[in-house]
Amino acid sequence: MNLIIKLLCGILVGILMGMFAPDVLIQCLVTVKYLVSQLIKFTIPLLILFYVTSGIASLPKNSGKLLSKTVGLAYMSTLGAGIFAFMVAKNLFPILLEGAGQLPEAQTALDPFLAIQIPPLMNIMTALTIAFMFGLGISTTGADQLKKVSDQGRDIIELFLNKVLIPALPFYIAGVFADMTVKGTVFATLQTFSLVLLAVVAMHWVWLTFQFITTGIAIQQSPLKILRTMMPAYFTAVGTMSSAATVPVTLQQTKRNGVSNSIANFVVPLCANIHMSGSVISIASVAVAVILMTGAGSVPSLLEALPFIAMLGITMVAAPGAPGGAVMASVGLLGSMLGFTEEMIALQIVLHLAQDSFGTACNVTGDGVIALLIDKMSGEAEEGLELVEETI
Repeated sequence: MNLIIKLLCGILVGILMGMFAPDVLIQCLVTVKYLVSQLIKFTIPLLILFYVTSGIASLPKNSGKLLSKTVGLAYMSTLGAGIFAFMVAKNLFPILLEGAGQLPEAQTALDPFLAIQIPPLMNIMTALTIAFMFGLGISTTGADQLKKVSDQGRDIIELFLNKVLIPALPFYIAGVFADMTVKGTVFATLQTFSLVLLAVVAMHWVWLTFQFITTGIAIQQSPLKILRTMMPAYFTAVGTMSSAATVPVTLQQTKRNGVSNSIANFVVPLCANIHMSGSVISIASVAVAVILMTGAGSVPSLLEALPFIAMLGITMVAAPGAPGGAVMASVGLLGSMLGFTEEMIALQIVLHLAQDSFGTACNVTGDGVIALLIDKMSGEAEEGLELVEETI
């Protein structure tokens, strides 16, 4: 919540400086914005490389069908959530955001004092390909030294995020909004924020309702009862904005829903890293809103957006379990696959972080659903095996 307050202060300071400060001070903010933007672009491929490699290499070994079922269900839930959010946003937001302000093309009204280029070591797809190659290779061969390198690289990137990039975001946002104020587009853009945020949170709840109703039918239990049991995890995630920090509560409430200890202990920590339905709903829908708010061309069709949504579900494995992790991991895809400019990425970050706690809450509450379904399938498999043995 402190991060949200700081971002709001950054927006306010940026607007006030854009209105009243001399050009030299605005240029200082624009310079900070430029440098932070360069650092973000440089860091994202490394974040994906180390986090995805470490995540895949850390998947439990010798867990066979249980692992494949859990990963498959988590990804299908994440992909389905992204498609649902994109379709709702594509049809609802043009009506909701009618008359929203449009931003000029990606160029600053005032140039930065210092324009240092920091080119990334690789592009996003290269980072993902290497991460999958080495992650699967480490998991298969048990290459402990490479596993250690990927884990240490992940820890260093997370440290850089927590100590440098995330604290710098308020200054970055202040520079963006000061620049927008000078251009005269800031107030037309801000008036649409609240409508977008309310719509995104509503989508979270529609998706959760769908998940719990279908799961309740599948396991023949009251959807309302199992949802009510998971609510402590939901509210804990709203406060922490972190799937990882909420794992103990999610685990406890999942077991109270009747999931066996062995299944809950396996599924919940794993899904905290790979099941990101709420985050994908937020990113996909906010991306549509940003395209409409900035007038940056037409919203792509579902067929055109499907590769982005599919890659987004995979990239979420690289999302650090900290506030803002999901949107930071998605920045590369937004730029490379949807053509987002710097101003558009800044709006995406602000809008996403403003509701990040609710997206995280949707993630962890849905983890309980995955655990219930896996427990049901595992139980049926055991019963079938016992029946076969008795017949023999």
